[in-house]
Amino acid sequence: MLIILAFIILFHLAAAILLFVATIHNAWWVVTPPNHDVIYTDLWYSCNVTCYPVESSHSVEAAYLQAVQATIILATILCCVSFFVFMLQLFSIKQGERFIFTAIIQLLASLCVMISASIYTAENKNFHAVSLKQGSYGSSYIVAWVSFPMTLMSGLMYLVLRKRK
Repeated sequence: MLIILAFIILFHLAAAILLFVATIHNAWWVVTPPNHDVIYTDLWYSCNVTCYPVESSHSVEAAYLQAVQATIILATILCCVSFFVFMLQLFSIKQGERFIFTAIIQLLASLCVMISASIYTAENKNFHAVSLKQGSYGSSYIVAWVSFPMTLMSGLMYLVLRKRK
């Protein structure tokens, strides 16, 4: 039982780390213009040697970007909260009970990751500057999509998991 518990905790922590990397790292969109430095764009800044804010990020045209920012941050917060709730439930619920509250929070985190990555996939050309439209998805974008099934599986594991001795 301890091995399963350790696996679940490590799996949850790995999902949380991936969410932090996807949120913080500046490589959601990568542009390689000929004879210039590579430009990495995240949800807030575009960087090559120096960083500058994403153009019109506070305008109505960038409402999609603001939704992506909000949902990926919410997913990261919910994933961390569900870990602490799991630790609290681990010591407070009775034997045989399920970790339903933890599962609900983790499944909400999974839903937020899916929403943010889906919106970014559908609308990324609408909020990038014209010079940045000819790029490709970066590593943070891929990490966000990888963290989606991890948080989903983690939430489903909590639904199935029962407290034992």
